[in-house]
Amino acid sequence: MALMEMCMWNPGEDGMLRRSDRVPDAIVGLSRFTQIVLHQGRIERFFLDNKKHSKDSLRVERAVLPETLSIAEDLCDDHSADTYPLKVQLRHLTEDEATPAQSNGTTIEDGLFRSNLAEDDTDDLIAQSRANAGSAEVVRAKYMVGCDGAHSWTRRQLGFQLEGEPTDFIWGVLDVIPITDFPDIRMRCAVHSASSGSLMVIPRENKLVRLYIQLTEIKPDASGRADRSKITPDTIIKAAQKIIAPYKLSYEYCDWWTAYQIGQRVGTNFDYRSRVFLAGDAVHTHSPKAGQGMNVSMQDAFNLGWKLALVVKGVAQASILKTYQSERRRIAQDLINFDHKFSRLFSGRPAKDVLDESGVSMVEFKEAFVKGNMFASGLSVDYGTSMLVAKGGDAAEQGDGTDVSSSKTQIIGKQELATNIRLGMRFPSFKVLNQSDARPWHIAEWLKSDGRFRLIVFAGNVHSATQKGRIDAFCEKLTASAFFAPHIHKDIAILTVHSAKRTDTELLRDFPEVLHPFDPKTGWDYNSVFVDDVSYHEGHGEAYKNYGVDKERGCVVVTRPDQYVGYVGELDGEGGLEGVEAFFQGIFIA
Repeated sequence: MALMEMCMWNPGEDGMLRRSDRVPDAIVGLSRFTQIVLHQGRIERFFLDNKKHSKDSLRVERAVLPETLSIAEDLCDDHSADTYPLKVQLRHLTEDEATPAQSNGTTIEDGLFRSNLAEDDTDDLIAQSRANAGSAEVVRAKYMVGCDGAHSWTRRQLGFQLEGEPTDFIWGVLDVIPITDFPDIRMRCAVHSASSGSLMVIPRENKLVRLYIQLTEIKPDASGRADRSKITPDTIIKAAQKIIAPYKLSYEYCDWWTAYQIGQRVGTNFDYRSRVFLAGDAVHTHSPKAGQGMNVSMQDAFNLGWKLALVVKGVAQASILKTYQSERRRIAQDLINFDHKFSRLFSGRPAKDVLDESGVSMVEFKEAFVKGNMFASGLSVDYGTSMLVAKGGDAAEQGDGTDVSSSKTQIIGKQELATNIRLGMRFPSFKVLNQSDARPWHIAEWLKSDGRFRLIVFAGNVHSATQKGRIDAFCEKLTASAFFAPHIHKDIAILTVHSAKRTDTELLRDFPEVLHPFDPKTGWDYNSVFVDDVSYHEGHGEAYKNYGVDKERGCVVVTRPDQYVGYVGELDGEGGLEGVEAFFQGIFIA
């Protein structure tokens, strides 16, 4: 379900609920995509279906819990191929043991068993399985990643903590097919009532709507936690009816429901000695209204996954694993700061007028929503300097305080050569044409998530003799380099974008072979050289202009396997191939 517009509903001067504003749901021009709502269950099904048809032997095992973790401390610094410092005992649960208990008094599936209103039941499940003589196994591992939620068993074993405090705001969630006269029920909406709390509307597939509903009459007890036995679908819909009045709201079908208490907390550590890592809710918890829970968690896993893969394969130095905490903990802190402000603006009572200091300014709420869109899109993520990002400055200051500076001389890219391809940020995407068949493509479509870095050669005007000489010299050095020989095309893919007229340019005549390699079985690579030129049907992408790259001289850009920009440099001279090689020497094993 695509979200196109955000509607804001607030009480007027007479206290009656009215639509006060409309804004685009996503910043116009920010991306070729709009925001979309996909249920976590569907996302998981996509992954499971993909694994089912893949050629590898990996499989997903559910109903398995870790029981014990032991770490051979003396082996943690040895990342050689035959070292396995971790030993994990796993407990296999039966289907009955693994089926979560549902709330009494309702047959509708709920998620309270994993809500922060519920106690952690991991130890109880393990004890029950032991009593039933359930099966166990021991796994020896190089690395372990705990993506095991806010109650994280892995975090507890490491002795790490989440820092932060819960709030008094309790919210319920309903996935229903609504029966209502509310006119914007198929729009994303923020609804602030005068005195009954707030509500968010998120339209979903198959007529479903997710409603986030503030439960103003449910309060935390002396322990700081609300009594979840008082929360039912009936409790939640009655709260929604008060908020949305005078409009009517009911349902006949409820697909799922839950409740949670808003709290913003960040883990003190994201990894232990670059061997055991934490990701997702295990190291950051927040309200779900910004739509960042699953998104940021998947970004954590993606950031860590390719780094682990390159280290395990013996391609990259183990030191790159330190950048996981430096990069992702800083993002988690930014997320918590954003959610802290946004959730309080959402949960607060609307200000009656400019003199109402205890109320929430609806102008401020709108500004927070618009600014938050950039963060929610993920495109505002800006990683600090490290061996993976050739920025200047202090690595600890730009990250979360972790020292991730390279043991070698700090490499600093030349940002001025590509002013809109920002070091440490996602590589932006604009339309270019395939040189060989004139088909238009977004460059991002060729930055595939296959674990490889991309060397993007902005070749400039290849019809200029001077520029052609620079390109040939760069490619000759690249081909002759003993350092790059084992990595080119295997660990580093090459893409070329030139700025000469396409119809006057020939692939085999104007570009060295390394830019479009030959395979004896499949011939030349026709999908690696592109041109910034006009399309017959889709206009001109103006890639060089949008990237801030000189159309005559070009430059070279390195993107990481997660599409973040690591290096920008010259095509020749100081900072040419020597700069690219120095950057990779801080990453790859020589």
